[in-house]
Amino acid sequence: MNIYFAGSIRGGREDAGLYNQIIKLLKTYGNVLTEHVGDINLGVVGDDGANDVFIHNRDMEWLLSSNLVVAEVTVTSMGVGYEIGRAVENNIPVFCLFRPQNDKYLSAMITGNKNIIVKSYHTIDDIKRIFQEYFKQ
Repeated sequence: MNIYFAGSIRGGREDAGLYNQIIKLLKTYGNVLTEHVGDINLGVVGDDGANDVFIHNRDMEWLLSSNLVVAEVTVTSMGVGYEIGRAVENNIPVFCLFRPQNDKYLSAMITGNKNIIVKSYHTIDDIKRIFQEYFKQ
């Protein structure tokens, strides 16, 4: 199974370490195409490609070849929203993880879409349990 992990890059990298932990968990269920998203050394400009066109085209190729998109959506990111929309448009299952906080609200465009699974969590152990339940099916 090819898994496309989406997490904020230019929207803010404060959860990069968490992304890394999520990616490690996901690798037990399949091939994660976007391991670089969890790289704590990746800067906010997403300096993982020659230019923006290269990054877009590469990432869209990965996304369209994936069997599942898993997105951590706590940090608001236009890019992650775009990736989720493209996945839904192409009938690729989307699974979102959201960490509720007093000042963070998830978009109704995500929570209101019946084709997107959204799970709230607080700890990495919660995510571990969520994945075990999801991938059991």
